[in-house]
Parts: sequence; structure tokens; C-alpha cells
Amino acid sequence: MFGKEPPAVRSLEAGLIIKQIERLDKRIKERFPNRNLSRVSGELCDVAHEMREIIEWISRPHLLLRASTIVVVVILLVVLVSAILHLAVPVEMLTLPEFVQVVEAGLNDVILLGAAMIFLLTAESRVKRHRALKALHVLRSLAHVVDMHQLTKDPMRILGGGPITASSPREEMTAFELTRYLDYCSELLSLMGIIAVLYVQDFDDSVVLSTVNEIQNLTNGLSNKIWQKIMLIESKVNSMPLTDGRAYTLPEPMPEEMLP
Repeated sequence: MFGKEPPAVRSLEAGLIIKQIERLDKRIKERFPNRNLSRVSGELCDVAHEMREIIEWISRPHLLLRASTIVVVVILLVVLVSAILHLAVPVEMLTLPEFVQVVEAGLNDVILLGAAMIFLLTAESRVKRHRALKALHVLRSLAHVVDMHQLTKDPMRILGGGPITASSPREEMTAFELTRYLDYCSELLSLMGIIAVLYVQDFDDSVVLSTVNEIQNLTNGLSNKIWQKIMLIESKVNSMPLTDGRAYTLPEPMPEEMLP
């Protein structure tokens, strides 16, 4: 009567995440066209598009590799069965030590053959894991690049916390611009963590999952460090008195859809 309810959202959509990253890239380029942070956001856009291709590649079954694996495993099984059937050793002629040696040699061959089969059967998963880990390494590197960009953005220097030295980084941003800059850095890190999750959304691999957790811990830690700076700016700016005795406050934030 009232129509069907929309399906529950239980997974991330790569297309929507890419649109979010592209929108953030435009906002950064419009606000800070001459800052290197815009190059980082552009690089993240490229990584996001590559991510979609890699995830689609990982999710597809690789039929040629699977067929080759099955053929090799069948050949190994045929060789093993043939060797057992043609084994003609009269047991009554063997002494106990010789019998033990024969059994031990046979068990060793079976164990080695089993290990070879496991290696072949997990080949596809290992190939996919290697490509996923390679892509995740790029994300980890980008997260450290964002950290380098925000590292010298000292709120106290912008808010007049003391004299600068000859080696102090020069900063011409206002408190509002610095807040936006740091917020963009935090958004970039958050999106990197979300991209990392996409690699394990449809790929159940413990090694890749562990790497994704490491990247999320990294991006969350860096983002928390950035937000400490933002909170410091807001607390300092809000306590600065105006010439008429009123307290200085940052302007009310604009709606997100209006922010560049």
C-alpha cells in the first residue's frame, strides 16, 4: 500500500566515494589553488579511479588461472595414484626398520604433494592479495604526505603565540583559512580510510584486512592530531576581544553544499 521500503545500505559504493573525492578536490583547488595540497587531492582522485578498476579485477574469477591450477592438481593426483598402484614391494621380505623407512618416505611424498596442491589452489588468492597490498601501500604513503603538509601549520604562530625565527616557516593564512586547510587535510585522511575498506568489502583475506586496519588506525590518528589544532584555533579565536569589548567569534559555518 505504501510501497516497498528501500533496501538497507550495507556496503560502500565506489562510485559515490569517487564523487565525494572529486568534490573535495574541487573545493581544495578553489580555496587553495596555489597550495600543494591541491596536488595531493588530485592524486587521491587518480588513486580512487584506479581503486575501482583494481576492486573489479579482484572480484572477478580468473578462469585461466583456475583452469591451469585444476589441470596441474589433477596431473599430480594421477601421478600419486599411479605410483601407489605400481608399488610392488613384498612386505614379508621387509624388516621392521626397512618397513618404517618405506612408510616414512611415502608420508613425506604425500605431505610434499599436499603442500604443492595447497600452494596451487591458493595461487589466485595470493595474486589478488599482492595487487591489493600494492594499492594499499600507495594509500599509506599518501596519508603520510598529508601529514607532512599539515605538520608546519602551527596555530599558535598564526594567532600570535610568540616571535618567529629566521628558520620559522612563513605562513600567510588567516585563522579561518588555516581552519579550512586543516579540515581539508582531515577529510582527505578520512576518505583514504574509506577507500582502504573497499579492498576488503568483497575480498576475505586476513593479510589485506590487517593492512586495512593499520591504514585506518594511521588515518584516524593523524586526523585526531589535526582536529586538536582546529579546536585550539577555535578556542583562541573565540576568546579574542574586539575593540568594543565584545568577544571575537569565528563566523557561523556555511552549509556544506555551499562550501568550496
